[in-house]
Amino acid sequence: MVTKFLKVYAFIDSQNLNYSIKKDIVRRNKRVYVGWKIDMQLFYVYLKDKFRVKKVFLFIGYVPENKRMYDSFKSFGYELIFKPTIKDPAGKVKGNVDAEIVLHSVRLKYDEYEKGIFVSGDGDFHCLYEFLEKERRPFHIIIPNQLTASSLLRKFDKSKIFIQRKREILEFKTGRRRSVPRR
Repeated sequence: MVTKFLKVYAFIDSQNLNYSIKKDIVRRNKRVYVGWKIDMQLFYVYLKDKFRVKKVFLFIGYVPENKRMYDSFKSFGYELIFKPTIKDPAGKVKGNVDAEIVLHSVRLKYDEYEKGIFVSGDGDFHCLYEFLEKERRPFHIIIPNQLTASSLLRKFDKSKIFIQRKREILEFKTGRRRSVPRR
C-alpha cells in the first residue's frame, strides 16, 4: 500500500519565535520561565523530520549588519523572506512580518502546498487560521512559548504544538555536535 504524503510548507515568524523563547518571564516577582536560544539548524531539521516539510520560509526583518546570520540560515535550508525595517525612537529595530506571512500562505504559495505549519504565538494570525479551516486546509500552529501565546488562538487548540517541550533537543549549545533531533 502506498501512502501519499501531503506537500507541507512551514511559515515562520522569526521575531515571534526568537523573542518568545529567549525572554525570561517574571510574574509576581517570581521567574516562571527561563529564556533560551533556539538552534535554528536543529529547528530546520526538526521541521523536516517531524512534519515532512518540503519548504521552510523564514520571515525576517532585514538588517544589513546581519548578513552573515542570513547566510547561515540559507545554508541550513531556509528560504528567507525579508521585510524592510525601521528603528523606533528608542533605536529598536522594527520589522513586523505578519502581513507577509498571510500574503505568502494564502496567495503567493497557496496553490503549492497542501498543509501549512505556522510558527508563531501571535493572535494576529487568527483570521488566517479561520480561513484555512474554512478551506479545509490542514495546518499546525507551533507556539514558541505557551506562556506568551495569544488567547485569540484558543479556538485552535487541536492544531497547537508547543516548542518549549522540545527544548532539550532544540536549544543552542556552543560546542554541540550537530545531530538530527528525535521526534
